[in-house]
Amino acid sequence: MSVRTRFAPSPTGFLHIGGARTALYNWLYAKHHGGSFVLRVEDTDAERSTKASMQVILDGLKWLGLDWDEGPGVGGDFGPYHQSERVEIYDRYLAKLEASGHVYEDEGAIRFRVPDKLITVHDEICGDVSTNLKEQGSRRFNTETNEEEEANPDIVIKRPNGGYIFHFVNVVDDIEMGISHVIRGEDHLSNTPKHLALFEAFGVTPPTFAHIPLNLNPSGTKMSKRDQGALIHEYQESGFLPAAVNNYMALLGWSAKDDQEIFLPEELQSRFDLGGINKSNSKFDYDKCKWVNGEHLRQLSSTDLQDWAGPFLTRAGLPAGDARVPAALELSRERAQLLSEIPDVIATIFETVVTYDETSVAKVASQDDIANKLSALTSGLEGAESWDEVAIKSTITEAAQGVGVKMGALMLPCRVGVMGSTSGADLVPVLVLLGKPEVIRRLQEFSSQFG
Repeated sequence: MSVRTRFAPSPTGFLHIGGARTALYNWLYAKHHGGSFVLRVEDTDAERSTKASMQVILDGLKWLGLDWDEGPGVGGDFGPYHQSERVEIYDRYLAKLEASGHVYEDEGAIRFRVPDKLITVHDEICGDVSTNLKEQGSRRFNTETNEEEEANPDIVIKRPNGGYIFHFVNVVDDIEMGISHVIRGEDHLSNTPKHLALFEAFGVTPPTFAHIPLNLNPSGTKMSKRDQGALIHEYQESGFLPAAVNNYMALLGWSAKDDQEIFLPEELQSRFDLGGINKSNSKFDYDKCKWVNGEHLRQLSSTDLQDWAGPFLTRAGLPAGDARVPAALELSRERAQLLSEIPDVIATIFETVVTYDETSVAKVASQDDIANKLSALTSGLEGAESWDEVAIKSTITEAAQGVGVKMGALMLPCRVGVMGSTSGADLVPVLVLLGKPEVIRRLQEFSSQFG
């Protein structure tokens, strides 16, 4: 049987990391088994569904690289892929239930008669879960008595206003679209017995179910849109790489059963399977996500690094077309975890006026005989016969020996004088990129502060 998975978002808000992780797991499972990944839009809630929300979701999935084989903008043999356009299909399936006596009218609504028997969900992750929907029943709040009371356990599948309920359309769509595996959040596990009862009423073998553990925030509660790292479009704006976000999302509930944590897209696709999904909930860690992104940044080719960093350089007012940019970007690999951090690491290379960090200048000023040290450093570099890393290091070492100090005693004032701060990219490669005249100019200007 061909594997067919689906992601069925409701276009009522942003693409949340929980939904994105569900989409990722479905996409990875389908790709791993050579199957199809279907995107289906659950927009039956007309009052809350918006085109703007749907576009945000589509853009987020595209940015993550989770391309769908069937769905909006792609088409397919099982469309339409918006539930709002599938009412005729739902009417046809309702007629089947009416003909078999599985439904009845109740104050304008249509209810499905749940069977009075044990229904067992055979879940690939959670194991077997058994429920009797009749005995379990349901509860409702009585506003007259201000108490909860037992309510009709039979499922409403069509509202009095004619709108179909999630449980019904979900099952019908999975049948019609030939979905083989339903991979979704564990919070949907309680709905699955109802869905199995509907599959049985239709005489259809249900798909394989796999309910993945929830993704919690650091405090141990379900992530909301207000939590840091909750919304996918913010990753794009903050300078994450989609491959890194997918990598980290995969680790929120799945492991390769070894110590490996960094996976390139092709490797993640080949390693992923349901057997690696954990049963316990995961906790989101923004710093860990940034670390994963930094590891992916370091593995980018030079060309890809330029392409990804380009918009962030332009946004920061740096000359993305400057001939020194490729070399400068290489210096940022070990210092930046996000694309948005790269401009701060390399900005000094392209500035005409150095901005000095007061704390860094104070460290330099606290050194004994700093004016003499800066003079020796400047004179030594000015006399350097060549301008490469080896020659520069040798020159600074000789200048340090000339004033009776170690090389490190001149490296600090050199860094602050040329770059304005004790932080940033490696000093000597920056000196090479700046060129001798600019380095000398900056050191002379800095030295003027110390008489």
